Amino acid sequence: MVDALNSALLNRQISPDLILHSDRGCQYASQEYRALLTSKGITQSMSRKGNCYDNAPQESFFGKFKSEWLPDHLYVTIKAARAAAFQYIEVFYNRKRSSSVLGYVSPETFEAAHAR
Repeated sequence: MVDALNSALLNRQISPDLILHSDRGCQYASQEYRALLTSKGITQSMSRKGNCYDNAPQESFFGKFKSEWLPDHLYVTIKAARAAAFQYIEVFYNRKRSSSVLGYVSPETFEAAHAR
């Protein structure tokens, strides 16, 4: 998770009031992960113990990931599956897929409109 967070920090503009939400997995509670968040001024938020509704946005993503991407693909190697998952998440989902929360525009369009 530290590698994923470092990648996000390199590729995204970080707002000074950023809150990063996760479940209570050991990878998110590790000293290394928490120290990185603190060093970047990011506030950590964790779901409440035993409260599945705190993770609704993440569960929503994984539902879309499974229904929009996984059923149509069969990969011979892990490397090929990882590359395709990266393509879906970083290129399509995080940038181009329209979102009802953003007024049915893509994250790229939304960010461009609000950067002005």
